[in-house]
Amino acid sequence: MTGRADAARPAAVVVGGGLAGITTALRLAEAGHRVTLAEGRPRLGGLAFSFQRGELTVDNGQHVYLRCCTAYRGLLERLGASRLVHLQDRLDIPVLSVTGPRAAPVRTLGRLRRTGLPVPLHLAGSLARYPHLSPADRARVVRGALALKGLDLADPALDEVSFGEWLDRHGQNAATRAALWDLVGVATLNGRADQVSTALAGMVFKTGLLSDPGASDIGTAAVPLGTIHHDRALAELERAGVRVLLRARVAELKPAAPQHAVRLESGELLGADTVVLAGAQDSAAALLPPNAIPGQERLAGFGTAPILNVHVVYDRKVLRRPFFAALGSPVQWVFDRTAHSGLAATPTGRAHPGAQYLALSQSAAQDEIDLPVAELRERYLPELGRLLPAAARAEVLDFFVTRERTATFDPAPGNGALRPSARTDVPGLLLAGSWTATGWPATMEGAVRSGHAAADAALAAAGARVPVDRGDGRWPR
Repeated sequence: MTGRADAARPAAVVVGGGLAGITTALRLAEAGHRVTLAEGRPRLGGLAFSFQRGELTVDNGQHVYLRCCTAYRGLLERLGASRLVHLQDRLDIPVLSVTGPRAAPVRTLGRLRRTGLPVPLHLAGSLARYPHLSPADRARVVRGALALKGLDLADPALDEVSFGEWLDRHGQNAATRAALWDLVGVATLNGRADQVSTALAGMVFKTGLLSDPGASDIGTAAVPLGTIHHDRALAELERAGVRVLLRARVAELKPAAPQHAVRLESGELLGADTVVLAGAQDSAAALLPPNAIPGQERLAGFGTAPILNVHVVYDRKVLRRPFFAALGSPVQWVFDRTAHSGLAATPTGRAHPGAQYLALSQSAAQDEIDLPVAELRERYLPELGRLLPAAARAEVLDFFVTRERTATFDPAPGNGALRPSARTDVPGLLLAGSWTATGWPATMEGAVRSGHAAADAALAAAGARVPVDRGDGRWPR
C-alpha cells in the first residue's frame, strides 16, 4: 500500500543544490511531492559554501544579509540555524579612510549607524557626524535619499538608466559616491554606480535604508557557511524525505508528457511531473528546451560579474572589530574570520595564540579577478598596513585568494528585462536562482525568494494550496 501511495504522489526533480534549490525542494517535499535534488558538486550551498584549506575551514567569500532579508531569515529558521548567525541590534558600519603617503598615512574612522528614530531620521545623527563628507556633501546625500524614497520601483524605465546617471541628476558628486553610494552599492550589487541599473540600486537603498529603521541591520554567519548551507540543509532535506544526489551532474532534460525525463551523466534517468532548474544561469540555459521562455536567445548575452576574496592570516591581532569598510584604498570590506575558521584550535593557532585571520571582500573585481596571487599579495598587504598599523608590523603566516568569476549576474542597465520568471512555456518546467526575476540583486535573499516562487508555481499548477506570504520571514506553512 505504501508503494502505491508513493507512486500517486507527484514527482519533482530539482536541479541544483544552492539556496534556491534547497528552498524549492523543501517546500515541495512538505507539500507531499516525491522530490529528488540533483547537485553536480559534492556539497550543497551553491556559491555560499565552505572548504578546507589544510587546517583552516574557509568560506569561499564573505556573505552577509540584512534584517530586511526576510526570506533568507525564514530559511535559516526552517533549517534550525537561527542561532548560528549574528544579526546586529542596530546597523553599525565602521568606515576607515586612509590618505597621505604610505610612510605616514592619515587614518580617519567614521561610522554609519542608526538610531531607533523613524525613517529617515534614524540615520540623521550618524550622517551629521560622518567625517568622510563635508557639510555640503552631507546635504547632497539627504537630497539623494529623499529622491530615492520617492522612486516607483515598479517603473520599468528605471532598468534602462544607470545609477550613476541617476545620482548625477540628483546632485551627487564623487565624494558622496565614494563615501556612501558606492560604499554600500558595490558590496550589495557587485557593481559601481555607473555599472548598475537604477532599478536594482533603488531597490537596495529604498528597501535597505529607507523602508524601516532596522531594515539594514547586518547579519553574518557565526559558523562556517557549510555548517548551515550544507550540513543543516542536508539533514533537513533528508528529514523531509528528499532524495539528495551529490556529484550528480545533469546531462540532459527531455520534456515530454505525461512525465519529463532528466538524465544524469551517470546514465540514471529520473522521471518527474515537475522539473525545477535551480542552478546558475548558464547551466539552466544549457538544459532549457527550445522556446521555453520568451526571448530565450538573449540569455547568452546575460553576463556575469566577479568577486575576488583575499585571505590573510597574521601572527597577531591586527583588527579589533568584526569588520570595517575602507575608503581611499583598493581594499573594500575587511572581516575578521578567526573564530569561524577554527584557527585557534589548529597547530598554527596554538603556535601563534594571538593569530588572526582576515578576509577581504572585493566586489566588481573585473580588473583583478585573474591577477596572479603574487601580484595581489604585493597590492593588498601594503594596503592593509596603511589601514591597520598593527598589520604593518605583523608577520603574514598565510596568504591566498578565492575567485568567483561568475559570482552574480551582471547588474548592468537593461539586464533586468532578461531575467525570466519562474514559469516557462513548457508545462511542469520551472526556473529558480538569484538570476531570475525576483526584483532583488543576486543575493542569498534573491536566491531563496526564487525558490519560493518556483515552489508556489509548481503547487499552483498541481492544484495544491499555495501558502500566503505573510512578509514576516516565517517559513510558509
